[in-house]
Amino acid sequence: MEINKVSNFYVFCKKISLNIIGLMCIPPNDKNSKKYFIELYKLNKSLKLDQVSMGMSSDFLEAIQCGSTFVRIGSAIFGDRVTK
Repeated sequence: MEINKVSNFYVFCKKISLNIIGLMCIPPNDKNSKKYFIELYKLNKSLKLDQVSMGMSSDFLEAIQCGSTFVRIGSAIFGDRVTK
């Protein structure tokens, strides 16, 4: 993750009056989500944002341990997606 690109994008969003409250990530499905969660949490704090959305049904506990304030746990509640 390139901090300068994210910071520049954040500044741009503020200039056009978007209310950015936090960052969100979905890490690669390589079973090592924690390193991405830690990096995003640090970036979120460096921008002084309040919320960070990271973690899904398979890794939400790690995400919470890394400071996530939002998790997406749809398949843990509703089951796997059904395809036609």
